[in-house]
Amino acid sequence: MSASTCLELGYVSRAHGLKGEVAVRSFDPASESLGTVARVRLRLRSGEEREMVVDTFRGANKEDLLGFEGVETRVAAEALVGAKVFVYREDLEPPEEGEFFQGDLVGLAAVDEQGASLGTVEEVWATGEVPNLVIRAKGRPELVVPFADEFVPSVDIAAGRIVIRPLEYLEVEGRDDGDAG
Repeated sequence: MSASTCLELGYVSRAHGLKGEVAVRSFDPASESLGTVARVRLRLRSGEEREMVVDTFRGANKEDLLGFEGVETRVAAEALVGAKVFVYREDLEPPEEGEFFQGDLVGLAAVDEQGASLGTVEEVWATGEVPNLVIRAKGRPELVVPFADEFVPSVDIAAGRIVIRPLEYLEVEGRDDGDAG
């Protein structure tokens, strides 16, 4: 499986019920992609990959509930917990101009507007009205940046690069707030 053929959507968070369903936590809880595909690819914690046929789908608040062909017991479902969930790009409608699959943002090199490296987009958290990009670099504090135009002026998927305008308070280093009062 290559990054160009599949897109990571989320992960299996838990087994659900007794008949083999799993709960999938998506990067984008508003996404309906899992409800439109007939198959997914799972990468288990062991590294093994499996193509799974989606037998049932039910959308829920924070997770989607899926049943897979051949997974009929809770024990079988529990074996899938922690697996990354991928969909095949060919099974999805392409994003509109100026829109992106959130999974495509993971792995992009993050730079500031002057081109200085900030790290790599490691995760996308969907915890509010807009997703948050989690940017990490060795020896630097983690950056969590809202994926909104004012903080992300440009995204170039083909070049593997995203330009970040860090939050104002991150730019103020060594400030002494001891006199605040």
